[in-house]
Amino acid sequence: MRTIRRIIKIHGIEGFRIYCLFNNGESRIIDFKKLFREWKVKKGDPEWPISRSESEFRKVELIDGTLTWKNIEIKGENDKGQSVTYSYDVDPIMLYENSDLDESRKVQIGLMIKQARSDMGLTQEELAQRSGTTKHYISRVENNKTGIELSTLIRIIEGGLGKRMKISIH
Repeated sequence: MRTIRRIIKIHGIEGFRIYCLFNNGESRIIDFKKLFREWKVKKGDPEWPISRSESEFRKVELIDGTLTWKNIEIKGENDKGQSVTYSYDVDPIMLYENSDLDESRKVQIGLMIKQARSDMGLTQEELAQRSGTTKHYISRVENNKTGIELSTLIRIIEGGLGKRMKISIH
């Protein structure tokens, strides 16, 4: 089943870049300057005011899992032909697909495991045997090609590497 991408937190805004956390756990950077160019935003387009003014752009809010600008009103009609006004928002799936991974927020668990394994002189196969996993899985974890459950991480660190795991929240 495919997960519908939603934004769950805005980390920050720098210029026309928005740093956000998506519901899949990835922190990503959305470069709106680039998007405005690709969309060929011109005067009269709904995006025009936020594409020209950082102060207007910064009025963004996180509403219902996406980025919304209440300062931009879209007038239209509902299915009954009645006049309605909406705030400007952007589809979160499109935002996800047009964003880049925020490497500065990426947790480097795979690199830490690989370094500890190398320091101990263990092969991936030896670590896999000690932790009850497979060499293929250890390789995928070390290369950040898969997610990892906490219980499996504990098995690798405490069972496989003989270390204690410490987690801190900053």
